Amino acid sequence: MRNLNRVHLNGLRALEAVGRLGSLQAAAEELGVTVGAVSQQVIKAEEQLGRAIFERTARGLRETTFGAPFLARLSTAFRQLSEAVATTRRRDDAILTISVAPIFASRWLIHRIDRFSAAHPDISLRIEATMTLVDVARSDVDLGIRVGPGGWPDVAAEFLIPQVVFPVCAPALAERIRTPQDLAAQPAVVDGNDAFTWERWLKAAGFDVPAPKTRHVFSDASLCLDAALSGQGVLLGYPVLASWALKEGRLVAPFPIRVETGMGYYFVVAPGMPEPRKVTVFKRWLRAALAEDEDGFAGAVIPARSAALPSSP
Repeated sequence: MRNLNRVHLNGLRALEAVGRLGSLQAAAEELGVTVGAVSQQVIKAEEQLGRAIFERTARGLRETTFGAPFLARLSTAFRQLSEAVATTRRRDDAILTISVAPIFASRWLIHRIDRFSAAHPDISLRIEATMTLVDVARSDVDLGIRVGPGGWPDVAAEFLIPQVVFPVCAPALAERIRTPQDLAAQPAVVDGNDAFTWERWLKAAGFDVPAPKTRHVFSDASLCLDAALSGQGVLLGYPVLASWALKEGRLVAPFPIRVETGMGYYFVVAPGMPEPRKVTVFKRWLRAALAEDEDGFAGAVIPARSAALPSSP
């Protein structure tokens, strides 16, 4: 421990952040200080250590031969420290903190939380709805629910369900859609951030017909759903977005064919940590709730490989 007395902790944090994130700018944003402050902390820490951790090049900082393994050990040490601190925040087994995408939270989970509360009145939920990939090892988040290809670093991921897509629309519009050919005559509501196109869904479903013509494009899936609910067009939706509206009869799925996108939903937790009872209870409940959600997940599912999707990164 006496070796730590010759170097300041802030300097070690700066070294670790720059090494892990790859730049002074990214480290400054994470640490909440200026780029100049990070640079000075790095220089001072190197002086205190008596070794160069980074080389200064025209393209920025680059790890030295000594610096690379040193930074790897430093990252491991800070991760362990963070996990130790996080355990003090997670002592209350009566409060479960969950990080989840806003769409999952607002369009699916919020409608079913009362069921969880009725089954487990001893556990209160704290929902953090965010698109940010929260570092579960460095926060007070007990459990994350992420959508993507999986394979994220620094987390333990457990597959939950595949993401599937299918057409949905308001009941009045659905009356005009009796066959796949009828789709081409309808306007389409499009999520501008969605990489899965109508052409891919039609091909995977085996329908050799033109795609619906785009009427409106939104950058937010929730807005897309509202547009579909108001009858503005057909939406290529997915269960966590549309299942509650389907259950209430406000939306209709004209064709019972779901096509996998190659993405999925995953539970993510801090690696190497024992699983608290509250996490185990919620995971079991959520799996059961998803399995019961026939309005969103029922129908023939076509695997992603049949949809001619690009490989996941």
